[in-house]
Amino acid sequence: MKDAQPHAIQLADYCEPNFWVDKTHLVFELEESHTRVTSKLSLRHNPQRPYQIELNGAELELLAVTIDDQSLTSDQYRLEGETLTIDNTAEQLTLTIVTRIYPDKNTALEGLYRSGGMYCTQCEAEGFRRITYYPDRPDVMSVFTTEIIADAEQYPVLLSNGNPVKETLDNGKRHAVWHDPHKKPAYLFALVAGDLRLNTEQFTTCSGRQVELRIYVEPQNISKTDYALDALKRSMTWDEEVYGREYDLDLFMIVAVDDFNMGAMENKGLNIFNSSCVLASPESATDATYQRIEAIVAHEYFHNWSGNRVTCRDWFQLSLKEGFTVFRDASFSADMHSATVKRIEDAKIMRTVQFAEDAGPMAHPVQPDSFIEISNFYTVTIYEKGAEVVGMLHRILGADGFRKGSDLYFERHDGQAVTIHEFVDAMADANHYDLDQFKRWYKQAGTPVVDIESDYQADQGTLKVTIKQHTPDTPGQTDKQPVVIPLQLGVLGDSGEELSFDIAGDCHWDAEKSLLLVNQASHQVEIRGLTAEQPVLSVFRDFSAPVRVNYQQTNEALLHQLASDSDGFNRWDAGQRLMLQWVARAERSDHFQLSEVEQGALADLLLDTELDPAMVAYCLTVPSDSYVAEQRSEAIDPVSIYHARQKVLDAMANQLAEHWHSRYQQLLTDREYQPDPAQMRSRALKNLCLQYLTRINHAGEQIASQQFTGATNMTDKMASLVAVLSGNGNNPAKQAVLQSFYDEWQQDSLVINQWLAVQSGSSKIASLEHIESLMQHPAFDWRNPNKVRSVIGAFSNQAMLPFHNHDGSGYRLLADAVIRLNASNPQIAARLLGPLTKWRRMIPLLAEQMKSQLERILASGQLSKDVFEVVSKSVAE
Repeated sequence: MKDAQPHAIQLADYCEPNFWVDKTHLVFELEESHTRVTSKLSLRHNPQRPYQIELNGAELELLAVTIDDQSLTSDQYRLEGETLTIDNTAEQLTLTIVTRIYPDKNTALEGLYRSGGMYCTQCEAEGFRRITYYPDRPDVMSVFTTEIIADAEQYPVLLSNGNPVKETLDNGKRHAVWHDPHKKPAYLFALVAGDLRLNTEQFTTCSGRQVELRIYVEPQNISKTDYALDALKRSMTWDEEVYGREYDLDLFMIVAVDDFNMGAMENKGLNIFNSSCVLASPESATDATYQRIEAIVAHEYFHNWSGNRVTCRDWFQLSLKEGFTVFRDASFSADMHSATVKRIEDAKIMRTVQFAEDAGPMAHPVQPDSFIEISNFYTVTIYEKGAEVVGMLHRILGADGFRKGSDLYFERHDGQAVTIHEFVDAMADANHYDLDQFKRWYKQAGTPVVDIESDYQADQGTLKVTIKQHTPDTPGQTDKQPVVIPLQLGVLGDSGEELSFDIAGDCHWDAEKSLLLVNQASHQVEIRGLTAEQPVLSVFRDFSAPVRVNYQQTNEALLHQLASDSDGFNRWDAGQRLMLQWVARAERSDHFQLSEVEQGALADLLLDTELDPAMVAYCLTVPSDSYVAEQRSEAIDPVSIYHARQKVLDAMANQLAEHWHSRYQQLLTDREYQPDPAQMRSRALKNLCLQYLTRINHAGEQIASQQFTGATNMTDKMASLVAVLSGNGNNPAKQAVLQSFYDEWQQDSLVINQWLAVQSGSSKIASLEHIESLMQHPAFDWRNPNKVRSVIGAFSNQAMLPFHNHDGSGYRLLADAVIRLNASNPQIAARLLGPLTKWRRMIPLLAEQMKSQLERILASGQLSKDVFEVVSKSVAE
C-alpha cells in the first residue's frame, strides 16, 4: 500500500525529463515462480536539465544496476520509495537494470500479471514501473526491442509490440524477439505469452500495402472472433476514408484477456482487450455486446494515430488522445448504425453520469490542474465530455474544416508528445479561426447552464429570445467565464413543418449550419419571418453542446416536438422531458394515469412504421431512476423516485396494452439472426414492447416465458429474462427462469456475467441477502473486474430500491467491498465509490448514512492513493 497521505501532482510543476531514452532493449525470462527482467537503456542527457537519472519503480526486486558495463554498488544510487536516482555526468550512456517480479501475485492487474494460464501486461497509465525501473512518463518516447524467453510447450505464443524479428527453440525454451520501429512511451508497451489460437485475415491499405490482422484467444473462444475481425477491417477502411490515416505496420494484433481492469488498451500494434470486448456469437452475445465490440475495436485502432503516433506530453493531457478518439469512434458508430440513436446514447451518458461528476467532489476540467492518482482521472469527463468538446469543434468548423485541422495536427506532431492546446491550435491555424475563448472548455470544470426565455409576437412574426449562460462553482474553481456554446436550432410550424427564418441580434448566426454561437453571459436575439400561429422553438438539436438547458415549454409544445420534430434527438428529448414531469406527478399522487392526449401521442409514435424503430424504442423508454435523479435540483430521495417511476411504467403499459401487443406481433420474425443494423433496430423495439407486456397481466408474462424458451439468440434470450425479472409476477417463477438460464450457460463466463448483472441491477430481485449470496456463488470471483462490476457495480448503480434502503445496509455492503478491494485492486475499488460520493445531493437521512460509510473507509487503515483521493475529496468540507 502507498503513503496514507499522498501528495497531489500539479500541472504547473511540469518539466522535461533529465534524460531521454533513445533505445530500450528488454529481456523477459518467464519462469513459473517469477520473471527476471533485464532492461538496457540508451540514455541521452537533456541539456535543459540536471545530470541526474530519475527512474520510477513499484514492487520490484532490484538485482543489478550497470552503467556502460560497470556494475554499481548500492552506495552509488539512491532507492527511495518508488524512485531510483543515479548521479551521472555523461552526455550519453547505456544503463542496464535487472529486476525480479512476481506476476502470479499481481492482483492489481497493472504491469505484468497472470490471467489464467496467460502472461499479459497493462501499462497505462503507470504500470510499466511494475516491470522495471524506467522514466515512466508519456513524454519519454523510445524505440523498443523485446526478447521473451519461456517454456516452449506451455507458452507457444510469445508476442510484443511491432514486428517479429526471430523465434528460436533451444532446450525446451522458446525465444522470440520483437522490434517496434516507432518511438513510443512505456505506457504503450505490451507483452503476451500463452497457449493461444489465432484468427487472421489480410487487409489492403489505400496505398496497396498488405497488413496481416490477427486476433489471439484461448482455444475454446476461437469461434467467437469473426465479428471483431470484421469490425477491425471496417474501422481501418473508415479511418482511411474520413481522416486519411493509413496503418503503419505490417501486422496488427488483438489479444483477448479475461482479467482486465479496463475495456481495452491500444498498445502499439498489440492491442490487449478485455474478453468481453472481443468475443461474440449470436448464441452468447446480445446486440448491445456486438455494438460495444465494434465501437471498442474501432476506438483502440483509431488510437494508432490519435494517441500512439501523436501522444500526450503528460497525463494532464489525457483527453488529448481519449477525448479525440472517443469522438472518432462515436462518429464511426454513427456512420455504421443510426446517427440519431448514437446521439441519444451519448447524451444519456452525459446527463446521467458526466453531469453528476461535474456536480460532485471529483469534478475536474477536461484538462485537470492536479491529481493524486492518475487512474482516478480515466473518467467520463476526460473521455465523454472531452469527446463532446471535440465534437463542438467539428460542429463549429464543419467537416471539411475539422479534417484540415486534424491533417495539420498529425503533420505537425507526428512522433511527438504534445498538449491539448497544440491540438486546438492546429484546428485554429488550419482554418484561420480564433479558438482562444473556446479553450475555456478544457480549463473550466462543471457543466454550463443555459437559461432560455422566448416571447412570440404573432402580429410581427417575431420570436424574441433571451439566452443566458453560467457555470456553477466546483471544488477549487469559482467565477467561471463564459464559454463558446454552439446552439443548433430550428422552428416548427403549427403542422410540424420546418419554418424558414432570419436571425438578428448579438450572436453569430451561421444559417447554413443552423448554428448560433453563444459566447457571452447574456444574449438577445430575434427570430424573424415566422408565419405560424404558435411556433415551437427546437433548441440544442443533435445535442449540440454538453450543457444543462432550462427552457420552460408547455406540454403542448413538447408533445408537438415528440410528434413532429425533424431532429430525432429533440423528439427523444421532448419525450424525456414529458416523462420527467410524469414521474414528478406520480410522486404526488397515489394513482397515475396518462391523459388522452399523452396516450394518443405515444400510440402514434409506437405505431408509426416509417420511423427508425430503435429511435422509437428510445423515445418510449422512461428515463432510468438515475437519469431522473440527476435532473433534480432538490434533495434526491431515490426510493420515492423508484416508486413513482414504477407507476409511470405501469400506466404506459396498461393504457397502451393493445398497441404493445400488436407492435410486438408485427416485429416477430423467423429470420436467421444477424448482427446487422436493420435487425438490431427491430429487435430493440420488439423487446421494449415485451418489457411493457410483462407489466400488464399474466398473459404478458406468458409471452415473455415463450420468448425465453424459444429464443435462438442471446438478444432475445436476455431481453425475455429481464422482462420476467421486471414483471409483477411471483418470485418463485423468477428464480426458476434464473436457474434455467444458469444451467444452460454456466460454462460461459461472459454470459454468466450478464446473468449476475441483471439480478444485481434489478430492484425487484437484488435484496441485500441476494447480493450477498451472489458474492458467494461459484460464478463470482473477487480477482476478476468484470465479475465485481457485474455484481457490486450493477447493484450500487442500478438497483435503486435496495441500495438506497433507509437502513443504510446497501451503503455498508459497498463500503465493505471497497475496503476489501483496496488491498488487492485499488483501481477497481476507487471506481466503485461513485455512488457514495453523491451523498451531498441526497435527503438528510441517506446523506448521513452515505457519509458515515465514506468516513469508515477513510478510517479503515492504510489506503491506496486511488481510494484515498476519492474518499478524502468526498468528505472534505
